[in-house]
Amino acid sequence: MKKIITLAALFFTFISFAQVKVLETVPVEKLGKVNNNYIQKIGDEYTVYYTIVQSDDDSTLRKFSFKNIDNAYNALYNIIMGGFTASPLYDIKLELPNNYIWLHYTGNVVPDKATVQFMVSGKERDAATNNVSEPFVKDQINKLFQK
Repeated sequence: MKKIITLAALFFTFISFAQVKVLETVPVEKLGKVNNNYIQKIGDEYTVYYTIVQSDDDSTLRKFSFKNIDNAYNALYNIIMGGFTASPLYDIKLELPNNYIWLHYTGNVVPDKATVQFMVSGKERDAATNNVSEPFVKDQINKLFQK
């Protein structure tokens, strides 16, 4: 009888601990930051948080994400930086898994003071809104991407 009670107690103890699982955690790494804009890396996914220039609500921070497949992080950086040297400056349209992003470049009369803005819209049918980031100069993009 003692053996049955001991086995039953062990069985119930085993069942109660089986409900708790230890999950693998992935560290969150905050990369470069410019004002309130920053890039965050979780595993192989990068998220760019940016402040929008016009907003009807209190939240002015928006984001877009992508996985670092085929070195997409460095490719995005190179595309943005290449746009600064284009003559004439022109917008570049990018497609991410959930968003379309236009890199809107504006020149300035002062040399090396061209700016780029992220113009982001969702791919969903109802995503008619565009979010436009504050303008970034070349040095700010370098700092944001930690280059």
